[in-house]
Amino acid sequence: MTEKLKQLINNLKHLPGVYLMHDKDGKIIYVGKAKDLQKRVSQYFLRPQSGKVFKMVQSVDYFETIITSNEKEALVLEMNLIQEHYPRFNILLKDDKHYPYIALRKGKDPFLTIKRNDFDKKFDYFGPFPNSGAAYETINLLNKIFPLRKCNKIPSSPCLYYHIGNCLAPCIKEVPESLLSDLSSKIKDFLKGDNLEVQQNIKEKMIKASENEDFETALEYKKILTAIKHINDSQNVEIKDKKDRDIFAFTSREAYISLAVLIYRSGILLGKKTFVVDAFGDLEEQISDLILQFYQKSPLPKEIIINSSKVIENIEPFLSCNISEAKTGKFYELVLNCSTNANNALDEYFMSARLDDDKLEMLTEIGDTLGINTPFHIELFDNSHLQGSSSVGAMVAFINGEPAKKLYRKFHIEHEEKRDDLLSMKEVISRHYSRLIKEERKLPDLILVDGGLRQIQTADKTIKDLNLNIPVFGLFKNDKHQTKGLMGVDEKIYDFQNNNIFFMLARMQDEVHRFAISFHKSLRKKAMTSSIFDGIKGLGKRRREILEKSFPDINTLKEATIEELEQYIPSEVARALKNKLNN
Repeated sequence: MTEKLKQLINNLKHLPGVYLMHDKDGKIIYVGKAKDLQKRVSQYFLRPQSGKVFKMVQSVDYFETIITSNEKEALVLEMNLIQEHYPRFNILLKDDKHYPYIALRKGKDPFLTIKRNDFDKKFDYFGPFPNSGAAYETINLLNKIFPLRKCNKIPSSPCLYYHIGNCLAPCIKEVPESLLSDLSSKIKDFLKGDNLEVQQNIKEKMIKASENEDFETALEYKKILTAIKHINDSQNVEIKDKKDRDIFAFTSREAYISLAVLIYRSGILLGKKTFVVDAFGDLEEQISDLILQFYQKSPLPKEIIINSSKVIENIEPFLSCNISEAKTGKFYELVLNCSTNANNALDEYFMSARLDDDKLEMLTEIGDTLGINTPFHIELFDNSHLQGSSSVGAMVAFINGEPAKKLYRKFHIEHEEKRDDLLSMKEVISRHYSRLIKEERKLPDLILVDGGLRQIQTADKTIKDLNLNIPVFGLFKNDKHQTKGLMGVDEKIYDFQNNNIFFMLARMQDEVHRFAISFHKSLRKKAMTSSIFDGIKGLGKRRREILEKSFPDINTLKEATIEELEQYIPSEVARALKNKLNN
């Protein structure tokens, strides 16, 4: 232990707070919280450590502390600092999105939508769903069964849903409040698992359609019944007390931890989430931190069940709900089921390619091979255009080997020579890093460009013109267009012995290419539809939006009949549009 660390340890206080570990370059490599800073921080240096904790301690040059009023305040500060600095030794849950709800608008104008939070008091909420696909699957089914309006805003004329009997058309007639209230109640009952009446009603319609030899309609009803059965099967465990409840279980193996959670809302199982992360220090303490992270994005239920008294003791001060163990009965069986899911998640993880393995080691090897500091923060650039049209640039960021989507950026190319990729590269890099310098934001350790030697040299010169010292390399491909390694400004090729590094670089390259192409396609689609709509009298902004939503691409719009277009826009406007499409 260095003299600097000894002095810092002697100055530690028996107070709650947050500690930040720095390496020799001053970078924050770990952030933690403590009820007692003196006891917690000194343990790292005064006790023997192993595994990743040992690696972290070996990398620490100095640490700093921030004293807080209490442990709860320390938790909030710790989370904020982790999200700001992405320390490489902090274990974070990868799922950084709020889970979706199905939201039902209250009052006289009910409709269904997906929301990522439950803040708007104008809606009733069901969820959150741990799987977005399940939420969208359910809402699509509800929209087929119940004739609520489907439009975000009420149009001036009825849409296709009205003509096929899936909407009451509040746009053209007054719908009785009693009918809307009854529909809302039935939707709520359905979401709470009570759908026997709905199933019976649809079954009767299916039989009637079949008897009338309307087999196409009968088939649609059969698909709806199959979808309801699929939802019921996935929610096959129901708890009669109708409580919101989360059940956790965890396991560890070969320096990895698996945490599983079964999510029940109104007594119905909505799904599970599993997280596999590197083990780091005390098992129960790490599980406690992961659960607290989980509730940064997911709302608290009425009850949490986890069979670990130590974890309960750790999380109780921070979570205002009932937290308990289950030793016997129904809930104990659910804990065992959750534990099976945690073990299964580890099995799947070890059977996979495990690109997540040893990311820090791979990044260290990249740095050593290139002769630069370990590139914990990498930014990649790519451009996209079609014969100079809809020209765009894109940047994606990877921190500690993981995509940091909050840092992704899109760029509209502003210079006149849209086909000039070198000029586009220069513009995008200059704009991006000029802004970071102005805002005093964190700069990356490495810049990668998707292109040949001239792109690399252009990017490098642009960086130097900004008086920055960030290494620039390019993703080098073989004759089969596969990522082979990295190329420097001097045209030197850097190869790697570790095949997983190729996979990591290829994944980064695929991500920046995907991000650039998706932005380019969205602009092309907008430009194409805008040019078609231009010059048609009566086709203003509002009607354009309706058409763009109803007909997602040009081919679909061209195939639409006059009658279909008239469901969205007036007859004379529909005919003018159809004539232009035909020409």
